[in-house]
Amino acid sequence: QVQLVESGGGLVQTGGSLRLSCVASVSIHSSDPMAWYRQAPGKQRELVARIRSGRDPEYADSVTGRFTIGRDNAKKSVYLQMNSLKPEDTAVYYCYARRDTTGYWGQGTQVTVSS
Repeated sequence: QVQLVESGGGLVQTGGSLRLSCVASVSIHSSDPMAWYRQAPGKQRELVARIRSGRDPEYADSVTGRFTIGRDNAKKSVYLQMNSLKPEDTAVYYCYARRDTTGYWGQGTQVTVSS
């Protein structure tokens, strides 16, 4: 069983920045993906960014150039640096990790961008 604990959400004005962090309770192999998803009210959960060794990080088109995903395997953590935030980035952000063949989710952290 893997527990993921997110932190760093909050309220920010348009154009502002936030950094989300997620720490896993156990080590995640670098070849297994860690990712951030988000879900806005009335919408489906969508992939924001994903990272794993040997591949370039992947980003949703809507966040490319504004968000950066990074990972520290020694600290069992993944972060999401979000810059130039827009009201449409408002959502609950979820950390995801796959260990072996099983996927795990964090509890989510709210990000609200005011106009």
